[in-house]
Amino acid sequence: MKRRAFLAGLLGPALGAGAGSASGSAAAAPLVEQAPRAWVGATLWAGDGRIIEDATVVVSGERISVAAKAAPVPSGARVVQAHGFILAPGWVAVETALGLPEMELQVSTRDPEPRTLERSATIHAAYSAADAYNPLSGLIAVARREGVTHAVASPHGGLVSGTSAWVELIDRFPGRAVLREDLALHADLFELQQSAGPPALARLRGALESARRYARSPQAYDRGQSDRGQTRELGLAPEQLRRIARVVGGSLPLVVRVARGVDILRLLELAESYQLRLILSGVEEGWSVAAQLAAARVPVIVDPSDHVAVSFSALSSRRENAALLGNAGVPLIFSSFDAYGAPNLRQLAGIAVASGVSRTSALRALAFEPASAFGRGNDHGLLAPGRLASFCVWTGDPFELGTWAEDVVIRGRSVSTRSRQTELFDRYRDLSRVPRGRAGLPPSSG
Repeated sequence: MKRRAFLAGLLGPALGAGAGSASGSAAAAPLVEQAPRAWVGATLWAGDGRIIEDATVVVSGERISVAAKAAPVPSGARVVQAHGFILAPGWVAVETALGLPEMELQVSTRDPEPRTLERSATIHAAYSAADAYNPLSGLIAVARREGVTHAVASPHGGLVSGTSAWVELIDRFPGRAVLREDLALHADLFELQQSAGPPALARLRGALESARRYARSPQAYDRGQSDRGQTRELGLAPEQLRRIARVVGGSLPLVVRVARGVDILRLLELAESYQLRLILSGVEEGWSVAAQLAAARVPVIVDPSDHVAVSFSALSSRRENAALLGNAGVPLIFSSFDAYGAPNLRQLAGIAVASGVSRTSALRALAFEPASAFGRGNDHGLLAPGRLASFCVWTGDPFELGTWAEDVVIRGRSVSTRSRQTELFDRYRDLSRVPRGRAGLPPSSG
């Protein structure tokens, strides 16, 4: 009964083409709903820890105009009865290649080509994930169905992998799925320690120093001269140096994949020397230096399910890593660290809660903290008036596997929760009722 009342409001005549479930329908629909919509009676998880019962959320155009307890509904708004449902911000998938690869085992579907980048001490700072992002990837609909509305599409490979992009998980093409190019520069010390050893950190420091020198005097650096007039060899191309120079001084965040506690401390020193806006990723031994991370207010990206020492760089991994970091006051961000695990973010949050992370911190780690860390906090990660309307309507506690997203709203518009998997499920749900030829199977011989 609850679901019937909800759908009656959601799929009313005023919605029109905006409720199309197939990708083609979504592409043909207007990006923004025309009439204001009001979700009434829902439980609102605002994203910053506040829980508002019997809330009214009104969306006008792309933005939220009302988000308060039992607020009056504006005249002319279409009402969606949401009693018993939970409204929560859309999740943000970070440190993911979502939209870049299609099939993990098929090299030709992965961009950039991994054989040229992985386990290489080379620097690819000029590479931009925005250039390779495909909004029509089949993986996007799967993640969106599980509440992911935005992603930090990130490159992988080499010491410096390139820059990530902030994307909306819409399947419009052409469209504006890529909202921000060159979001952050990404580096990897964890993989390089397996092949290049400790010099990886020294190489990163050298790249930062070269970029700082280049920024001071590009013309002198191009001529092979240092600040003192002595000739020096240009180790990196100007396009690489220009990109790296943006992290020196903090105009662009630097995300570094690291595991060992001692390396984390060295990176904190590096951040102070070069005034970096540092974000640390992986941090399997982060719990051992949680006090230093909290004092530096450095956000960390962790997988709460990762507690196995898979290498000598992560010997002190432990299940309570996320809880110990969060309890120390370190800003937490959750990630599965791949494109195929992006739909599992809410499961990771549930694991984190079971391991000692508070529910408030777990919710913040899925939307509010990633949006803030990557400079998108003014619009994303919080359900409040003036913010972009990107949220999910859950049938119950989103951290429980028995619930699902009844509605996914991105920038004020309901988007499809259909995917390749749901279409295959519907097609082959009951093969006894489908002629074998129509099911794509060879005709029966008997």
